[in-house]
Amino acid sequence: MTAIDPRALRDAFGAFMTGVTVVTTHDGTGNPLGFTANSFTSVSLDPPLLLVCLANSSRNYQAFTQGRGFAVNILAEDQKDISNTFARPSEDRFRDLHWWPGPHGAPVIGDVSAWFDCALHQIIEAGDHVILLGRVEAFDTSPASGLGYARGAYVRPQVETKALDRIEAGVEVRVSALIRQGERVLLVNDREGGLTLPEVKVGAEGVSAALARLLAATGLNAQPGFLYAVYEDTARSCQHITFHCDAEGEAPALGAFTELVPSTLMDLADPATCQMLKRFVEEARIGSFGVYYGNQTSGEVRGVFAGS
Repeated sequence: MTAIDPRALRDAFGAFMTGVTVVTTHDGTGNPLGFTANSFTSVSLDPPLLLVCLANSSRNYQAFTQGRGFAVNILAEDQKDISNTFARPSEDRFRDLHWWPGPHGAPVIGDVSAWFDCALHQIIEAGDHVILLGRVEAFDTSPASGLGYARGAYVRPQVETKALDRIEAGVEVRVSALIRQGERVLLVNDREGGLTLPEVKVGAEGVSAALARLLAATGLNAQPGFLYAVYEDTARSCQHITFHCDAEGEAPALGAFTELVPSTLMDLADPATCQMLKRFVEEARIGSFGVYYGNQTSGEVRGVFAGS
């Protein structure tokens, strides 16, 4: 049997979009603790059961496996910072956090999309993780949209939708694809001696169909990803939308995957594309992405995505 590359397997698992939760409990001395998890699912309505997965190597292992229960807090899409706090080492993750003991005792975080306070029902050993099966003792929900996660990045659907809503009716729209393969990005000739991202004019079929048509033209098994930029390009008299996409290791039918080194960036004829790819280089380096909207010279970046 061919050995499985753990990194490649993790990336493949990451293609499944999930929500983002913070799982909480108390340690033996009553101090609150928790961790960020997207390995959460409902299990049963009768009895009411859910599960989360915890790494055997986690420093929270003893507290969660020997405690009386835990809470699952489904984060709202404006709570990315809370997810990051509970995903990184910290001496006091609950400092400045609005929370309270749930009806069954586990810490419940304020303003989340939903929370479930659970009794520990069963522990199941599963390879390098343990499955914590919880029996729901109390829960609550809110109208807040949930924070999503796919391919190593957070997704905030409402923010992306609002950005797209800024596009005026009747204006020419062009969609481009920032297709990433490892540390390289697909660039094509712009017919004027420079380089640019693959792009296409959006017709009556709409943005999603135009993006699918564009990706098909590259000859790659590229998957549509998250919205990366939407801006008014007054220099080209159009609205421009860019999506971040991931591709497998095959060769493209057009253009070439290229490292975004300074000499390559100098070959980009469009200043707006150049600035966007400079931003991408920096965001990829630190593993935290945002969505830009404005025009081709100025706008704002909101920290919508973050890798972990």
